[in-house]
Order: sequence, then structure tokens, then C-alpha cells
Amino acid sequence: MDRRDFFKTSLMGAGALAAASAPAALFSACSPKAPVNNTPLRLSFQHGIAPGESLAEKFDFMEKLGIEGYEPGGQYLLSHFNEIEQNLRGRAIKVSAICAGFKGFILAEDPAVKAEFDSTMREIVEAAGKIGSTGVIMVPAFNGQKPCMPHTMETRDYLCEQLHELGEYALKCGTTVILEPLNRKEAFYLRLVSDAAAICRDAKSEGVKCMGDFWHMKEETSDYAAFMSAGTEYLRHVHMASKGDRKMPGEHPDTDRYVEGFKALKELNYPYYVSFECGCGGDREVLVPAAVELLRQQWTEA
Repeated sequence: MDRRDFFKTSLMGAGALAAASAPAALFSACSPKAPVNNTPLRLSFQHGIAPGESLAEKFDFMEKLGIEGYEPGGQYLLSHFNEIEQNLRGRAIKVSAICAGFKGFILAEDPAVKAEFDSTMREIVEAAGKIGSTGVIMVPAFNGQKPCMPHTMETRDYLCEQLHELGEYALKCGTTVILEPLNRKEAFYLRLVSDAAAICRDAKSEGVKCMGDFWHMKEETSDYAAFMSAGTEYLRHVHMASKGDRKMPGEHPDTDRYVEGFKALKELNYPYYVSFECGCGGDREVLVPAAVELLRQQWTEA
């Protein structure tokens, strides 16, 4: 070995020895860290979630908890539009989605029932746009709604055509329509978030979106995959409830884990609302704040 090789080998050995003896903190300090995801959790309450006799009392309770969204039913929106608008003035709370409220259904075989859907749905969509809502939630057909068009490809094509028209109308009103998949006991026709997202795609209207509901998503194999299947293009709303019996999140601690789904929402930088749609098994003054705290803890964990 000549002198040059000797020094090269000696220096390499010394470097390896120094690396082995260096504190681990030295390397962790120099290693790149995963970026912190600062996507906020924007919580919303349906009308009956917050305690209080009046809208003002409900909104006061919501503001104390930092709740950002309010989700009324469609008929309540129409009959209390001015009251809602007035009580929201000067508050940080905005209207999130509108929960259905129309009459009839879009897949009705009876022309009169379909016509009733068309007129009442458009009335709610127009009001939703005026008040700044993200969209009006709809289900194509519940199991008990009959006579209903059969579950065939022709029916799906018809649904996409009808949703295109409705979605374009919603865009003109400044809002959207939001498809909600349910569990098979309530609506066999549309059960998975991925199915709803595919219909949104095939409707070919930016006014047609979809949502996920943690209660109904028990049909899914993965909460994470369900939200990812809709992605940023189609996912517009989320419903929240205990996975045990559809009451307040946290009433069934053994099942009420939402971290997997929250991870997807954070990775998508989901900008819309996660809205409480659930019952309550006790004192709302106690259980509602506890549920809010639980969701915020799990959002941070995600």
C-alpha cells in the first residue's frame, strides 16, 4: 500500500468511527422532516344538534365551541330563510350543506312524483345558492320509494342525464347538488362513495358532487379509500355520527375511531365541512362538547 492509499483508508475509517459515535440527535436535526399538515377541521352542526330553543341560542352555543357551519333541512331553509340569514349576520358561522327537504325523488316512475321532485328540488337549490350553501344533499331513491326505476345500466344513464341538468341549474344558482351514498338497508341503489364519485364524473357537470357519511360508510372496506375515491374533484361534504348507534361521536368509544378517514381528508386538504348528523343519548350540554373535543383530538392524531 503506498502512502496515498494509506491516508485515504485511514480517513475513511476515521469518518465511519465518528459517525458511529455521533449522537443520533445530530442526524435527526439534519434530516428532512415530514411537513406538518395544517388543514383545519371545519365542523358543522345540523339544526337539531345544538341545544337551544331559538336559532340565536343554538348559534351562541355553536360559537362557543368554534363550530363553523350550520346545516338546515331544505324545508326549514325555505320556511325560515330570513330568520336564518338575520341570525347569521355578524357571526363566523356559515351555512354548510342543505339536507334534502324536497318532495318526490329523481328515479320515480310516476311522472307526477318526478315532477314534484323537479320543482321542489330546484326551489331548495335556488335558496341554497342565495344563502351561500355548499350544496343540497340528495339520495336518488330510498328503498321504500316506489314505484322506482329498476337498477339497470339504462337507469344509471338516465340518472346521469338528469343530474347533468340539475347540476347545471345549481351552478347558475351558485351552489351544487351532493349525492349521498347510504347503507343497503336504507338505499340499495347507491351505497359506496366511489359509486357516487363515478356518477358525478359521468354526469359531466361541475355542479354535481358527492359526500361520505361515517355511519353509512360501514359499507366501505376502508374510510381512507372511500374518501380518496372521491378526491378533491368530487368530495364536497361529510356527515359524522357514532359508528355504534348513530348518536354522538364518542358514545361508543370502542368503535368511534375516525382517524383513518381523517387522514384522507387531511391529505386531500379537504376545505369543506364535517357535519354532525346524529342523535344524542344524554345531556346535549355535556355530550356535544365532548364529541367536538374527541373529533379535534383524532384530527390532530391523523
